[in-house]
Amino acid sequence: MIEDTMTLLSLLGRIMRYFLLRPETLFLLCISLALWSYFFHTDEVKTIVKSSRDAVQMVKGKVAEIMQNERLGGLDVLDAEFSKTWEYKSNNVAVYSIQGRRDHMEDRFEIITDLLNKSHPSIFGIFDGHGGEVPQWLSMHSHFERHWMLAGASCLPAILYHAAAYRKPLHALSRCDKTQPRPGYKSAAEYVKTHLPEVLKQHLQDFERDKENSVLSYQTILEQQILAIDREMLEKLTVSYDEAGTTCLIALLSDKELTVANVGDSRGVLCDKDGNAIPLSHDHKPYQLKERKRIKRAGGFISFNGSWRVQGILAMSRSLGDYPLKNLNVIISDPDILSFDLDKLQPEFMILASDGLWDAFSNEEAVRFIKERLDEPHFGAKSIVLQSFYRGCPDNITVMVVKFRNGSKTEDQ
Repeated sequence: MIEDTMTLLSLLGRIMRYFLLRPETLFLLCISLALWSYFFHTDEVKTIVKSSRDAVQMVKGKVAEIMQNERLGGLDVLDAEFSKTWEYKSNNVAVYSIQGRRDHMEDRFEIITDLLNKSHPSIFGIFDGHGGEVPQWLSMHSHFERHWMLAGASCLPAILYHAAAYRKPLHALSRCDKTQPRPGYKSAAEYVKTHLPEVLKQHLQDFERDKENSVLSYQTILEQQILAIDREMLEKLTVSYDEAGTTCLIALLSDKELTVANVGDSRGVLCDKDGNAIPLSHDHKPYQLKERKRIKRAGGFISFNGSWRVQGILAMSRSLGDYPLKNLNVIISDPDILSFDLDKLQPEFMILASDGLWDAFSNEEAVRFIKERLDEPHFGAKSIVLQSFYRGCPDNITVMVVKFRNGSKTEDQ
C-alpha cells in the first residue's frame, strides 16, 4: 500500500516537473490569470495599477529632490537655465513662475481682489500662451508656405484645410517648441491677462449690486466674457496675421462658492479637509473621445507627434486665439465651468498651474507635495516649480497656491 502511494506521488511529481513547471506552461498560466483578473476584477486591478503608478512617481520625485539638494545645497540657489523668474506673495496667495528651458516666457497670471468692500468675488487667472506652431509647420512644408506668401494670411485657414486632406503632421516639432517670437509679436496670454480679468470684475460688480433680480450667475458671466474676449482677440489677430493662442483658467472665489472656468490644458486642483485631491478642471486634449469626435465632425483630424495634435499642429483641442485653426472649427473656445460648495468641501488650499507642472506631477502628488510645504514662504509654489524643472519639464512653469481659512474664502490677500 505504501509502495503504491509512493509510486503515485512519484508519478505526480514527474507530471508536475515535465508539464506544469515548463516555462511555456507557467507563461500561459500567468497570461490566463492576468486576463481573468482584468475581465472579472477590473476595479481592483485599476486600483493596484494606479497605486503602483503613484508610488513610482513618488519615488522618482524623492530621488529627483535628493539629487537637486545635493547639486544645489537647497532650493534657493537658482540655475542659470531658469534665471528669469516671476513671483507674487501675499498673506494667502503665492505665485512662482519660471521661464525654464524655453527661449521665451509665455505664461501669465493675474489676481484681482476686493476683500475690504467685497464688491466682487476674488479673481485668479492662469494663462499659458503659445505661438509659432502654424508658421513653423508651414516652413516645413514649403509648397504650402509659398501659397501662404502669395495669397496672404487671410487664406491660411483654407491652406490648412487643403493640407489636412494630405494629413500632413508637424513631423519635426520638438517637445520644447522653441520658436522665437516674431517682430511686433504680442503674447495672446498677455492680451487675455490684460483684458479678461478687468472685464470680469466690471460685470461681477454689476451682478453683485442687483443679484436678487439678475438672471445671470457666475457661470454665465464667465462663459459670456470668455467667449467675448476670444471673438475680440480673433478680430485683432486676424488683422495682424498673428496665429498666437492661449489657455485660460479662471477661478472666482466668494464666501461660500468656488467657480472655475477652463479652456485648454492649464489645470486647477483643490485639497479638501481630508487631504483628497479634487479636480477643479479637466484638460482639453485631442485624444479625449468627446474632443476627437467633435474634431472629426468638423472635418479635422489628430495625429501623434510627441503628443496628439489637432491637424498635426496644436497639442490642445480648445484655446483662445489660434485663428487659422479656429476658422476651421477644429479648435473651439467653449469653456468648461464647474462650481464647488466651500462649506461642504472645507478646503485647505487650491493649486492653479500651467501644464508645465502637470507634465511632472499628478494631481494627487502635487497636493501631497504642497500640503507638506504650506509653511514655506511661497506655500510650496516655489519648491514645486523647481522640482518640476529638475524632473525634466521643458516648458514654462507657473504655479499659484491659494490658502483657505476655515474652509472658506481667504481673508487677507
